[in-house]
Amino acid sequence: MGRVTHLTEQGTAPATDALVRGARSAVLVSAVVRGGVAAGLGLGALAVLVTVLWISSPYPDSGPGGALHVAAGLWLLAHGVDLVRTDTLTGVPAPLGIAPLLLVALPGWLAHRAARDAMEQEDGRPRLAAAGAVGAVTGGYLLVGAAVVLYAAGGPFPADPLAAAFWLPGVTLAAAGAGAWTASGRTIAPLARRVPRAGVALRSAAVGLLTLLAGGAVLVAVSLVWHAAAVADAYTHLAGEWSGRLAVALLIVVLVPDAAVWGAAYGLGPGVMLGAGAVASPYVVMGAPAVPTFPLLAALPQPGPTMWAHWLSVAVPLAAGVALGRRTGRVATTWTARATTWTALQAAGLCGVVTALLAAASGGPLGVARLAAFGPVWWATGAAAALWTAALGVPVALGVRAWFRRAEATAAEDPTASPEPAGNAAPVPASAAVTAVEPEPLAEEPFEPYDLFPATWETPSPEPPSPDAPAPEPASPEPASLNAPSPEPAQPTELPSPEPASPEPAPPKGEAADGPDGP
Repeated sequence: MGRVTHLTEQGTAPATDALVRGARSAVLVSAVVRGGVAAGLGLGALAVLVTVLWISSPYPDSGPGGALHVAAGLWLLAHGVDLVRTDTLTGVPAPLGIAPLLLVALPGWLAHRAARDAMEQEDGRPRLAAAGAVGAVTGGYLLVGAAVVLYAAGGPFPADPLAAAFWLPGVTLAAAGAGAWTASGRTIAPLARRVPRAGVALRSAAVGLLTLLAGGAVLVAVSLVWHAAAVADAYTHLAGEWSGRLAVALLIVVLVPDAAVWGAAYGLGPGVMLGAGAVASPYVVMGAPAVPTFPLLAALPQPGPTMWAHWLSVAVPLAAGVALGRRTGRVATTWTARATTWTALQAAGLCGVVTALLAAASGGPLGVARLAAFGPVWWATGAAAALWTAALGVPVALGVRAWFRRAEATAAEDPTASPEPAGNAAPVPASAAVTAVEPEPLAEEPFEPYDLFPATWETPSPEPPSPDAPAPEPASPEPASLNAPSPEPAQPTELPSPEPASPEPAPPKGEAADGPDGP
């Protein structure tokens, strides 16, 4: 019997291992499919948008194949891949490297969602590890990306092979890694609990970066309103029919984050390159800008010295530095000055690094020759952001820390104030205040109702005279009046005895008997 059991166990173990391996393989295949579906959804959304614009155009330049090639080029451009325009007027291929940052959010969110869903444990299937989920989703995504690169090579916007080999896997890995991190429950909160200063530095850098981008967006909006006539003229001359104007409006919308980064770079000081040898900064506009006809670019300042209104753009990095320092100082009340300074410097460095990355993504070539360099210089913009936020963030953080420490010390030294009197009553001075002692309650005797009315056989105890009551006057020795009635005999207080009562004595001679019949 033992032999049979042993053989049964040996036969069951390989079958169980095979089932486990099969389940893991199925989960991996599902993750690969999720990555491919995520890439297809992003490509399909852009293809639908481009196809609708192509159908609505009264004078299309190409057929449906051209519209699909344009959609493939936009999808690659959303991943940071540089494209090459082949249909130029001179016939020389021109690079196109400015990525609409709003479009980057679409494939990034889809890859993030695919990796997060791949790590969810299904019924009866093992759960993938983080590395396995990221690798599987990235592999499926890149399979579709490679097909798109090959398809775009035969259209008017082929992709640069080197840029596609670097940016397409990099963006996919970053988005899928963030999704796996979220699915594992590893957010910034546990990191902040384990390393408090690192969490504070991350949050402070985020506050400073958001303030910087918001200030850049405000600068661009004010400049668009200031140059409203030039912006309207560029918009109307760029497209005549409503479908073309709709396409231009959509292109402006997807370039709004890029414009915010450019405005931030302008306020930081390095400015924006408007072509080879042309730079626009708050202090001067040097060179001859090679600006194409576009509404957002019509708001740029003219060449030459700038006015005082342009100098007000320095308020953008000032606000970013103050926001970063204030966020750091409010948390560092219990830290030393050295720790506070170091945390503010780390936050400023992180803000500079992210600003440099955004500047690199929002800039690039728009063509050849004078349009080979367009947008902010990434290294100069990142360095300026780090210097501005560090120069202002450190003293602001130390000042806010000292302010809160002083407030806490004052609150600790201040004695507890007496409660305010109600109404118009005069306040009681602290020296006259005494602690009231609450008297102990007296033990109450049980209440019995018959104690109030004594029975007829009980003699009520006389009450003791009050010390304040006047003394009773002595009785007068004068004889009672003949006509005054004699006092009634007192009622007996005890039960009558069975013995016969004694007869009443006769009234004295000469006095009238007291009775109802009279004398």
